[in-house]
Amino acid sequence: MKQLTHYDIQNETIKFPITIVCDALRTPENIGMCFRISESFGVAKIYLHESSPNSSNRIVKKTARNTLHQISCETYTNFASLITKLRQDGNTIIGIEITDESISIKDYDFSLHEKIVLILGSERHGINDVDVTDKTVSIPMYGQNSSMNVIHSLSIALYEITNQLIKIKI
Repeated sequence: MKQLTHYDIQNETIKFPITIVCDALRTPENIGMCFRISESFGVAKIYLHESSPNSSNRIVKKTARNTLHQISCETYTNFASLITKLRQDGNTIIGIEITDESISIKDYDFSLHEKIVLILGSERHGINDVDVTDKTVSIPMYGQNSSMNVIHSLSIALYEITNQLIKIKI
């Protein structure tokens, strides 16, 4: 067995109709990792709030590595206006959040939607206005903790979503 390097691997490049909206993420490491994991899973676009750390932040650059220029990104000022525009553009708005109406991510059929917006809440308070979502999905957890880092949640969600979407592309 030989361990492969980055130079040995040629991934099939696919852009999925997935947009990430970061609702008040403030930690530069999380912003950088959002770019890195989103690029890995073929996300089309990321929206950051204007007060979030951006690509000029040293820690964001270091954490994102070379992915800052590989994925489209825009900033927004008004969360509600952005969500309204994205919905009008035909997106289904899905929050990764634990609510009394959340559907387990493993039971949610993402393939029913043509375009998906995933909302990531802040590290401290979650999604500020969860009522703007069409649905919320939660990640089953089997330990005593009820939450995990926002980027870990994003990674699990993108894995599940792209696995479902790739099946309809084949």
